[in-house]
Amino acid sequence: MDTLISLLADPTAWIALATLIVMEVVLGIDNLIFIAILTNKLPEEHRSRGRRIGIGAALILRLGLLGTIAFIVQLTDPIFTLFGEGFSWRDLILIAGGLFLVWKATREIHEKVDPQTGPEPAGATVGAASFAAVIGQILVLDLVFSIDSIITAVGMTDHLPIMVVAVVVAVTVMLLAADPLSEFINANPTIVMLALGFLLLIGTTLIADGFGAHVPKGYIYAAMAFSALIEALNMLQRRARRRRVG
Repeated sequence: MDTLISLLADPTAWIALATLIVMEVVLGIDNLIFIAILTNKLPEEHRSRGRRIGIGAALILRLGLLGTIAFIVQLTDPIFTLFGEGFSWRDLILIAGGLFLVWKATREIHEKVDPQTGPEPAGATVGAASFAAVIGQILVLDLVFSIDSIITAVGMTDHLPIMVVAVVVAVTVMLLAADPLSEFINANPTIVMLALGFLLLIGTTLIADGFGAHVPKGYIYAAMAFSALIEALNMLQRRARRRRVG
């Protein structure tokens, strides 16, 4: 109790909390884009529930990992060396997660560019995916993003209450943004391709990070923001053209 009171009275603790919340929200964008794209493949009546389950699982994983900080810190210790480069459990998880993300994004892009044609079985929903399969894929990436998120939090502050509050706030923001983002992506096909491109970029970055080639996240998010700005201008141009034609 005394520790909590001292934290509330410490201005540096509030600065650390604000900084960590911003970092966690930014790191959550990757997770949210992946959840939005996957759940949009579900039948419409199951999409919102799928998003809530995916984001709820992300919160549970993050809070669970915070409860094992000593174990999380050890994940960065090298367990073997290959070609002079030490690899930790964190590195292996990032590489595996990055490979999965690249594979998934590439497969989704292929489906968008070369959709399968042919008659649908009776009662089938076009583009619908298995609910269990979608949730399973979300959980895999939740784990990867959660470990990266918590290691970032541990590196920024030593105070567990600050980490917990930052994680809860960031996941709450994800929960509030999930439905609007998913609906926007679903309503704009070109945005889907852009988001898949983001996932390819994020997956490649995770693989590079796992192999020790750290790419500053600021560069990645700057590239994503620039691409999103260009696409927004394209959307405004298409809207203006439709108005002129109409």
